[in-house]
Amino acid sequence: MIINNHWLTSANKVHSPNCNQREDENDISLIVIHCISLPKGQFDTPFIQQLFTNQLDTQADPSFTEICQLQVSSHIVINRHGLITQYVPFNMRAWHAGCSEYQGREKCNDFSIGIELEGTDCSPYTEKQYTQLALLIQCLIQTYPKLNQQKITGHSDIAPLRKTDPGKCFDWEKLNQQLKT
Repeated sequence: MIINNHWLTSANKVHSPNCNQREDENDISLIVIHCISLPKGQFDTPFIQQLFTNQLDTQADPSFTEICQLQVSSHIVINRHGLITQYVPFNMRAWHAGCSEYQGREKCNDFSIGIELEGTDCSPYTEKQYTQLALLIQCLIQTYPKLNQQKITGHSDIAPLRKTDPGKCFDWEKLNQQLKT
């Protein structure tokens, strides 16, 4: 994997309006792993992209009326087949973490990269997702000097009172083993 001008060259690129300038674009010092599926538990739908581009079809599922007004995005989504879509360049602040704190620092969007895995917090992720996630993290660590293997966390760890993702089925040990190879 290669990052050129803050975009992953091998990723499908879809620009999300749900981002803005970081106060310090050189302070990219955390990777936050999330999970998402829309509707919940359904995969391979167009709705994640619609949500991240403010075009969610509220008629497609009753649950969408609750989230259609949200303006959210992550930098990256890795689908169940390992395909990567990038919505926000890494030097920009994607709106993925919300009210959050990591090691005493609030507003994690300011200094983090958000990676969504297509899935739920209570279902296993695919081997292809782990492989792509590990390759992506290695590339990010090589590109952004403040990142390292100790600066990877889950959404549940930075917003524990409101988030549970990536969930109990996310295999941190598997990811750590793949990062060592």
